[in-house]
Amino acid sequence: MIHSVAVPLIDDFAMFEFGVVCEVFGLDRSYAGLRPFDFRVCGLEPGVPLTNPTGASIIPPFGLEAMEDADLIAVPAARIRDDYPEELLDALRRADARGAILLSVCSGAFLLGEAGLLDGRDCTTHWRYADALARRYPKARVDPDVLFVDAGNLITSAGTSSGIDASLHLVRRELGSAVANTIARNMVVPPQRDGGQRQYIDRPVPEVAGDTFSELLDYLSDRLDESHTVDALAKRAHMSTRSFARRFVAETGVAPMQWLTRQRVLHARLLLETTELPIDEVARQCGFSSATLFRHHFAQEVGVAPTQYRRSFASDPADEGARSLVG
Repeated sequence: MIHSVAVPLIDDFAMFEFGVVCEVFGLDRSYAGLRPFDFRVCGLEPGVPLTNPTGASIIPPFGLEAMEDADLIAVPAARIRDDYPEELLDALRRADARGAILLSVCSGAFLLGEAGLLDGRDCTTHWRYADALARRYPKARVDPDVLFVDAGNLITSAGTSSGIDASLHLVRRELGSAVANTIARNMVVPPQRDGGQRQYIDRPVPEVAGDTFSELLDYLSDRLDESHTVDALAKRAHMSTRSFARRFVAETGVAPMQWLTRQRVLHARLLLETTELPIDEVARQCGFSSATLFRHHFAQEVGVAPTQYRRSFASDPADEGARSLVG
């Protein structure tokens, strides 16, 4: 559970990536029924201005000591350099040792690598820097293609907007789909892009008139409870089955049925949180042919059984209006 978030900044930090973690974790959304996080912007020394390449500056109100008991340490991008402040590296190592969650956006992964926290772990960064990250920290398992990597208490993300995806994924993982969806809706961004989606496409894909895939995904999202086959979806997209499957993977990073299963599990998470429907009925409404199949896919995607998930995240009807983001 995340109650407090510390954001360590150094000179030449990236404003957009810093803004991402501020937007997800730093804003007061009590108007939407969510209680704010205890949000702390930290510098090597409190009150000392830090600059970024745009010429703007930030005066962090907290020093590094504010990281010591934070549940989440969110590390934005910053200029990649030969040396990083040792006191910050030590603070990151202590946070990892006590089990805090570490989240990096874009080149923020280099700070975690310099602290030795990527050794033996799956991770990512912006595709432009992936080779440099792998060379500099050869014990890290760098995946240059994905939007983000969830390695337990370590979550690393690629460039710019993938930090939003990783942050919302973390909120969903720790606090549930309803909270993540509320934040996403107020940010006017999609509530879920899978971490395995490609950062970029190596070569142009021939266009299909009418933005067929967008329409198709909307069609599927509205009909998760119905049965679908790849052949039928390809026909709807006016493509051969082989071409449809290849293009779908190229654009989304996953096969059509895998995408559909993940969307069904996402919908199931919301139903488990916000309704008292029996498991069989949740399975039916989400398009699974049986409760057994539903339990299998849910546990595979989420890591816990549906009943356990419901116990952790279900809203208390008697206290619906008072449900907090951090409580």
